[in-house]
Amino acid sequence: MFDPTRREFLQAAGLLAASSALLSPATAFAANDEISVACIGVGGRCRKLMESLRLIPGVKITTLCDVWDHSIGLAKPLADVKATISKDWQKVLDDKSIDAVVIGTPDHWHAPLTAAACAAGKDVYVEKPVTHDITEGPMLLEVSKKYQRIVQVGMQQRSMPHIVAARDLVQGGHIGKIVRVHMSWNRNQDRFKKIVPMLDFDHVDWKMFLGNAKNQPFDAYRMLNWRWFWDFGGGIFTDLMVHWIDVAHWVLNVDHPDEAVSIGQHINSEGIWETPDAVQTLLKYPGNIQMHFEGMFSNARNGARIEFQGTEASIHVDRGGYVVIPERKSKVPASELILGTGPRGADFYDKPDGEMVHLTNWVDCLRSRKQPTAPIEAGVSAASAAHLANMAMRHSGAARWADQFAPPVKS
Repeated sequence: MFDPTRREFLQAAGLLAASSALLSPATAFAANDEISVACIGVGGRCRKLMESLRLIPGVKITTLCDVWDHSIGLAKPLADVKATISKDWQKVLDDKSIDAVVIGTPDHWHAPLTAAACAAGKDVYVEKPVTHDITEGPMLLEVSKKYQRIVQVGMQQRSMPHIVAARDLVQGGHIGKIVRVHMSWNRNQDRFKKIVPMLDFDHVDWKMFLGNAKNQPFDAYRMLNWRWFWDFGGGIFTDLMVHWIDVAHWVLNVDHPDEAVSIGQHINSEGIWETPDAVQTLLKYPGNIQMHFEGMFSNARNGARIEFQGTEASIHVDRGGYVVIPERKSKVPASELILGTGPRGADFYDKPDGEMVHLTNWVDCLRSRKQPTAPIEAGVSAASAAHLANMAMRHSGAARWADQFAPPVKS
């Protein structure tokens, strides 16, 4: 749960940025204005975003910031040839020539950096989950509203045209009343071998990497596999479920589950990861809607998909297309819209290019000052469901939303 140390850290991040940088006006960029972007945390995921961002007209990646020299070296070819380099995010936010930032750090840095960037007058693209703790959400919503910044969360499914079309079908009543949502992100990948990379401590700012996490000795394995350690990530629920739970929230216009029941096991990662490598959760939402998610790394059956189950039909959606599956005796016709090539439920497809469409939407909104496809509110909502699922898994198997924000009982 949230603690005073983290709260003080978040508050300090915002105050430092606000005190050391003049707020830029929340006005639109003209079509021919060049937008200067800094990338903070340029690991593999951020570099994937940079590959698309650098191709969008009128955008220049002018600053790279990371705690590890090796990541900076790999990112340099994707940035402007004159890009500045830093290990200190505060100096990046102090730079008044920077208009916006892309945050690709480990999860525990997402909320502090987003808050600080907004306070410094920067627009933000931040990878999901936007929070590392359920109680960080209200703070982020307050900061975003106060500073009127454009914040796009990296839940790119919202920008994929076939998922927009599937949403229209569901909201139009095409498959009847939704009674259940099934989601999965299953992989069969050997990620469990503890091969410790030969990292030179002198080339890593370990203290900066830790941020608001508890102090601990340098650990190269944890640094590169941070998703599976509670201080830095949240396991499968926050890393993978967030994508599909966001789609479910968006399609069904719901905000958060009332209750979560979860289980998790270490099938192959015992003694290596802290977070389980096989998880399931059942989420109860208002309106008698049940949502179920399963994720593991030892069997890829069902792959990565979400399925909305209605009284007349179901609609199966993955990152490459959708398929409508009628119920028996239903008059709803079978139909599909397939954009990508490959097996159903694959992690990634050739079409659509999720990073490009989502980043393009963000850049368009920087110019128009309209809300992006996946605004901060959506990011907070999706992350909160994953956090509740983790709470249930880690504490007696069940968790209630009302218990997380209930006022303290006075003695």
